[in-house]
Amino acid sequence: MGAVKEALRRPLGHFTERTLAGLAVVLGAGVGFGVLLVLVRTRWTPLYDVDHGVAAWLNDLVAPHGPLVTVLNALTDLGGRAVIIWLVSVAVVGLLIRRQGRLAVFLIVTGLGALILDPALKTLVDRLRPEVDVPIGSYAGDSFPSGHALGSMVAYGALLLVFLPAMSRRWRKPAIALVATVVFLIGLTRIALGVHFLSDVVGAWLLGAAWLGVTAYAFRLWRLERGRPVPALTEGLEPEAAHDVAPAPDEAHLLPHPRAAVFELVVGWVLVLGALYGFGMFVSYHAGGTFFATLDTDVPRWFAEHRTPGRDDFSYWWSKVGDTHAILLISLVFCPLVLAVWRRWRPVLFVALTMFGELSLFLAAAAAVDRPRPPVGNLDGPMPTSSFPSGHIAATLCVWVAIAVIVFPRTDRWWRWVFVALAVVMPTGVAISRMYRGMHHPTDFMGAIILTALWVGLLYWVVRPNEDLREGNRPSIESEDVHTLDDELAKAARVD
Repeated sequence: MGAVKEALRRPLGHFTERTLAGLAVVLGAGVGFGVLLVLVRTRWTPLYDVDHGVAAWLNDLVAPHGPLVTVLNALTDLGGRAVIIWLVSVAVVGLLIRRQGRLAVFLIVTGLGALILDPALKTLVDRLRPEVDVPIGSYAGDSFPSGHALGSMVAYGALLLVFLPAMSRRWRKPAIALVATVVFLIGLTRIALGVHFLSDVVGAWLLGAAWLGVTAYAFRLWRLERGRPVPALTEGLEPEAAHDVAPAPDEAHLLPHPRAAVFELVVGWVLVLGALYGFGMFVSYHAGGTFFATLDTDVPRWFAEHRTPGRDDFSYWWSKVGDTHAILLISLVFCPLVLAVWRRWRPVLFVALTMFGELSLFLAAAAAVDRPRPPVGNLDGPMPTSSFPSGHIAATLCVWVAIAVIVFPRTDRWWRWVFVALAVVMPTGVAISRMYRGMHHPTDFMGAIILTALWVGLLYWVVRPNEDLREGNRPSIESEDVHTLDDELAKAARVD
């Protein structure tokens, strides 16, 4: 019995030793936030003077420099709700696919807590945002605490704790330093942009540290109750899950012959641009009296003659499917899912190069050809680029064709045909919408098809995105198990 008791005491003692300092930090952060909250609520004069003095000083320093303001806005977006929700959602879905429901629940609970605490405390404190001489940022709502600072502290910290085991030991300290730097810079931008006081950001950091500490402690307590060893936080929450939380296994070379591949892609890019330039110059300036000229004249006029308010609205929203934000969102959702299911970087590289090549080819060809828009009413008004080729159509074609190329050979389920259909329907709908709105000629659509066919074909030949299938790679979710996949959230909530 003595040996059994000793075995039971050992984890508890180990747990107490490792978490006592952490609990002190959490308690200190909570007390610090409470004190700061009271000082803000009572409008303590020294704090008021410091907050307004720092806000005015930074506004004088930052406002005259436009490029600096642009950089600050880009950095502050890393703590925005859209980026944070995307990061956490993608991580949760990936963890569920990898059968790591407990870690997924940790991220969900931690993230939801931050989403609840931020507006609740803002309403309670009801503090106005700073008023500066030269406003360079405009945000609605109350000021204390900073939602960006709170969200970045909680989200990036929770993600670090979850994925730390997947990193080699030599990279863990740099990763911790990087996350701390990102969180600090996001908070700094909120003050520099004049949308939060110093105490708003400091309070958010204290609250975020306290909440993250509470949820991490609860997770470690769960491990102790189930007889599992409780590691130091520098090891992450679940060291045993290192293989499952790693995005993909290490590969000696992402491509068999990387130098040759780079050379092939550069040469291929130039040749594709040459084909686009040749076709674009012909249909834009030398196709008079041909079928192409008739098509480019009659189709835009026909669409312009059949416009209605309802069709205008419908074409506007379908046209949005091909804009930069929509295409970026699709790519940022699809690529993490590919990593979660197939554990390979090459398909992700294929998609990334597809979109980078499409954008660079489109911008280069548009600048070189410099084709005017159709001579009808342009419903979207002046655009920064010329008409040939259509960037909306090319981007939509490239992203959906690339997705279909990756998904179709990787499953035998019926829904793989859905991606083939999307590769046809989505760009066709965008093309019709763009021509209806008077933004493109039919031959601009043809140019987008040429761009997609040549560039995606080149990438498929060079990158070989499905090479891992020949090597016997299997998905984390087998095709025959898709319809019987357990609800990992429900499973994670059960008591073992």
